[in-house]
Amino acid sequence: GAQEDALKSYLSALGYDLYKIYRDEGKSAKDLQHRPEMQKLLSDAQNKLFSAIFIYKLDRFSRSLKDLILTIEKLKEWDVDFISLQDKIETASASGKLMFHIISAFAEFERNIIGERTSFGMERKSREGEAISKPPFGYKMIEKKLIIDENEASQVRDIFNEFLTAEISLNKLAKKHNLTVNGLKKILANRSYLGDVKFAGKTHKGIHEPLLKEELFSQVQEKLRK
Repeated sequence: GAQEDALKSYLSALGYDLYKIYRDEGKSAKDLQHRPEMQKLLSDAQNKLFSAIFIYKLDRFSRSLKDLILTIEKLKEWDVDFISLQDKIETASASGKLMFHIISAFAEFERNIIGERTSFGMERKSREGEAISKPPFGYKMIEKKLIIDENEASQVRDIFNEFLTAEISLNKLAKKHNLTVNGLKKILANRSYLGDVKFAGKTHKGIHEPLLKEELFSQVQEKLRK
């Protein structure tokens, strides 16, 4: 129709030859997955069968800003230009590239917001005492719960007791237990041994069994400070 004619004259005015017209008849622009022609267009783009995609209007291409941006980013990777006639968006010229970078920046912003939501979800989990990431020395992770590992745990208790009572330098103590001084300090300051879980800079009560007595831990912190 008229849109097609407008596109044809636009692309020939810009010096492109027409390779193929892709249309998804009667399909909603909402969902990229269920549009066979759209899928074909993208796989042909990836295979470098043409150098640019011309569309009449962005909302014919995708209703979801996120899909649109991710798609345009892919096209950029594949060196395929993207030109929308009505929206005056294209990635072929300098000003078009700038416009595209602005759209990409919004995409990045949206991804970060999604990331923050995820970390907020993880923080809630950790408040409920679920330990995050890899278990501290002295524990093993079984079905997402921290369980005391007796062999390692007795070594942790030794480290705490020796640090407190023996006149031994951090350096020697670290060597004795095959640790770096940094690794040793991390163990000596780790509140996980009191049953706490640290996440996003905040400490929450965990549901795992403490490995050390509060008093020993506090005395060690006191000595560390000195």
